[in-house]
Amino acid sequence: MNQKNIRNIAIIAHVDHGKTTLVDAMLKQTQTFDAHQKEMSQSTILDSNELEREKGVTILAKNTAVNWNGYKINILDTPGHADFSGEVERVLNMADGCILLIDAAEGVLSQTKFVLSLALKLKLTPIVIINKVDRKDQRVKEVEQEVMDLFLDLADDENQLDFPILYAKGIIGIVGFEINLESDQSYYIKDSDNLQSFFKTLIETIPAPKGNPDAPLQIQVNSLDWDNHLGKIVIGKIFNGSIKAGEKICLIKASGEKVMANVDYLFIHEGLNRKSVNKAAAGEIIALAGLPDPQIGETITNPEHPEALPQLEISEPTVKIQLSVNTSPFAGQEAQFSTSRQLKDRLKKELETNVGLKVIPNQENDGVTLIGRGELHLAILIETMRRESYEFSLSRTEAVLKEDNGQILEPWEYVIIEVPKKMTGDVTAAMSKRRAVLINIKQVKHGSRFEYEIATANLIGYRQELLTTSSGEGVIHSTFLEFRSQGPQAEWHRGGAIIAQQLGQTTAYALNKTQQRGKMIVDPGEQVYAGQVVGFNKRSEDMVMNVAKGKKLTNMRAASADTMVVLAPAWKPSLEQFLTLIAADEMLEVTPKSLRLRKKNIASSLKNY
Repeated sequence: MNQKNIRNIAIIAHVDHGKTTLVDAMLKQTQTFDAHQKEMSQSTILDSNELEREKGVTILAKNTAVNWNGYKINILDTPGHADFSGEVERVLNMADGCILLIDAAEGVLSQTKFVLSLALKLKLTPIVIINKVDRKDQRVKEVEQEVMDLFLDLADDENQLDFPILYAKGIIGIVGFEINLESDQSYYIKDSDNLQSFFKTLIETIPAPKGNPDAPLQIQVNSLDWDNHLGKIVIGKIFNGSIKAGEKICLIKASGEKVMANVDYLFIHEGLNRKSVNKAAAGEIIALAGLPDPQIGETITNPEHPEALPQLEISEPTVKIQLSVNTSPFAGQEAQFSTSRQLKDRLKKELETNVGLKVIPNQENDGVTLIGRGELHLAILIETMRRESYEFSLSRTEAVLKEDNGQILEPWEYVIIEVPKKMTGDVTAAMSKRRAVLINIKQVKHGSRFEYEIATANLIGYRQELLTTSSGEGVIHSTFLEFRSQGPQAEWHRGGAIIAQQLGQTTAYALNKTQQRGKMIVDPGEQVYAGQVVGFNKRSEDMVMNVAKGKKLTNMRAASADTMVVLAPAWKPSLEQFLTLIAADEMLEVTPKSLRLRKKNIASSLKNY
């Protein structure tokens, strides 16, 4: 493919603003699939990961490509959630332009600012699409002004302020320039019924990739994949030079070491597949196999002219959690992999592709500290390992601290919260207790929007609290702001633990008495062990209860013999909820089948009872 006929674009946006849906339409309208193929009836085609489909968010950046009127468009679909910003940062380096998608009702949110700032720093040429203009609660004109203000704040030069704005109904694949207001306050796109205007604008606006095909080879490792036959596959953009299948190349490691290898297989992207080719030149995004142990950020070069590209810059991780071997009485009963060696091998494999993750060995035990970009980032890794039949224990989630000139610094985040108007007081009260700083509050069509700055340590757990108090109507988004001097911590209110006194099976009789003291997280008939947390006390102190106690049987008929035991259904927290419920002296036992909260020191927790 002629370099002038290639366009490399990244689709960037806040979570759930329609990136993956737009890519669906691009794939379908360019006849990437035959009419009979299953993809023609699917949605979110690129979200192939099981957890992505369950949670409805893109977790991993994806590569695909379409052909339109003789042009090849390489598409990079990026995550919209701040916790997966490492995925965004590493793939934007391969793009020459970006499509910024913004929801017509929600407008500019925290991650919109973050991803656009990254794109503009890399000098990517932008196109703005205001999506979902058919929403009845749209506020297109306000959103346009928000976009203008955002570019004024972030642009490095005036050329970045000259960008086209289009309007979209992404879910049905329509993008155009002209819109009409309907009687129900939604907008109708009157000059288009497909993506042709968008493709034409893309080709005219986004520049062809730079790079000299006659210069020495330079490719940066931006992504890694695995194939059972080919082994580890490197994905990256050819910045300079050209590459042929079978030729010798040099991999410059992060340490500066130079490793020689051969290009065993060379591919380019076509739709969802990889196409084997003999040669590719500057500007193309390629995949190749044959390198021994490549790592993200390293450079592939010509052996005769080895010159490394600058290392990728990735945002600092801000939260951490301790992971260790499970030592509970039920250890090893529900998982295939549970030893220290197996856990460390799995995490070592994860580090090869998860650029936002750090793993630090613990000095005092066989465990490790996982350091990530947020609660969801770590929760996704933990849930993935569960589904792969791993078993382990986790500590409480904490913010990452660092020292600078003898001063302890902690991460702060910029937070946007949207709730119905009736919940305004609940949000201000909760954030005040968490020592957040209110930056702005304004009314939007569907409620109130708050903007806060808050220490990460004080924000941990609030997402789940907001979902509960707002019955799922509240929305919260956050992005990393900066490290500041460590301030006072917000008080933690969960209630004391109700602790099982002995090993056994829970009974309705015992739980009936126990539920009067607090909220239970176990049902009748469950196996529990001494030291396991089975509920949360209404008061702050811990208490030990015998939840396996049965009713004493006699031949005497009591007055209450026929009284029916009525139990409230046990609360079954999700993994994300459990991660915010763990107290300092507790651990979460994670297995493929169960999540159990327990005291770290079982003997100490029972000694006074």
